[in-house]
Amino acid sequence: MITVTNLTKEYRDGDTVVHALRGVSMEINQGEFISIAGPSGSGKTTLLNILGCLDRPSSGTYILDGERVGDMKEEALARVRNEKIGFVFQSFNLLPRLNALENVMLPFLYNAKPPSDPVHKAREALEKVGLGNRIYHLPSQLSGGQQQRVAIARSLINNPDIILADEPTGALDSRSGLEIMALLQEFNERDSRTVLVITHEDTIARHCLRVVTLKDGTVVSVSDNVGQRLRAVESLAALEVQA
Repeated sequence: MITVTNLTKEYRDGDTVVHALRGVSMEINQGEFISIAGPSGSGKTTLLNILGCLDRPSSGTYILDGERVGDMKEEALARVRNEKIGFVFQSFNLLPRLNALENVMLPFLYNAKPPSDPVHKAREALEKVGLGNRIYHLPSQLSGGQQQRVAIARSLINNPDIILADEPTGALDSRSGLEIMALLQEFNERDSRTVLVITHEDTIARHCLRVVTLKDGTVVSVSDNVGQRLRAVESLAALEVQA
């Protein structure tokens, strides 16, 4: 589904050139649950922004579902962002004056063909993430974990092929973080949805089936977690026992 070859990204800070990515190459297959891991400043978020069509590389090629992203015009990129990719961010990015239902419906504003019953569709999305009884709550009335569930429901509303999650557990406590990972695992396994999680936490990366580790803008390792993958549901059950 995704192939990137020799991606570079450079930023200028006065006379200084900052090399955020230095020749990154990788493939992500349909239905994979993959983590991009590494310390702060390794290039993780820069890579996610490029994969999410929010930014363009300085050089290299990005092929998404058989199309060269570099050849796409802004209108086509906007359509890809809205219809093919769902985004989940560490800071939730919910509008404070809108309730959960209204926040989930926001992507429909940019959809050329919105559903005939957007309220029903948004309600269904919230029910899938366990918030069917919180649809009229404002973000300030929800916990951090619940706000992230709203963000995940919003990311699913247009039935995207890919979910890109940037540090989705970074602002959450351990239990809420495991609940979010359990949700992402469920959507990956049930719907064969491709899920890419950006994280600097090793315990979060170990919930994914494959881990690509970046350092200083380059890929330094690729590890396979098959057979060693942490199951978020089992980790939650272990927390219950300890409690």
